[in-house]
Amino acid sequence: MNFGLTLLLAFGIGIVAGLRSMTAPAVVAWAAHLGWINLSGSHLAFMGSTWAVAILTLGAWVEFVADQLPSTPARTTAVPLTARIVMGLLTGACLGTTGGVSPLLGALFGAIGAIVGTFGGYRARVGLVRALGAPDFAIAIPEDLVAVGLGIFLVSRF
Repeated sequence: MNFGLTLLLAFGIGIVAGLRSMTAPAVVAWAAHLGWINLSGSHLAFMGSTWAVAILTLGAWVEFVADQLPSTPARTTAVPLTARIVMGLLTGACLGTTGGVSPLLGALFGAIGAIVGTFGGYRARVGLVRALGAPDFAIAIPEDLVAVGLGIFLVSRF
C-alpha cells in the first residue's frame, strides 16, 4: 500500500479514537478478526483474537452509554485525553503495520489524529449543542455513528 495513504489512514483512525476512545480499537480488532487487515506475525496480532474483539467491543458499548451520563468528564481532561492518545497510538500502529509502514510511525500519526479528534470533536459537539439549542444526547448519538462509520471506512481501505 502507498506510504502516504497508510499514514493518512493511521491519522484517521486516531481521529476516531479522539471521538470515541474505545471505538477505534474495537473496529481495528474486528477488522483483524475478519481478515480485513493483516496483523499476523506482528506484535499486534493479539488484536484479531476473539478475546480482544469481545473486550474492546464491550468497552465501546460501555463508552457509548457512559458518554450520555452527566458525571462523565470532558474528553479534554487528563485521563480521557490520555486514553484517547493511547488508543490512537495502538490503532495507528496497527494500521501502519498493515500498510507496511513502521508501527512507530503509524502510532505517531494515530496519536496526532487522536489529539485532533479529541479537541475537534469536543469543539464541534459543544458548538452544535449551543447553536442548535439541542440536548447533548441529540449530538452525541450522531457523533457515535460518525465514529463507527469512519472507523469501518478506514479499515476497509486495506
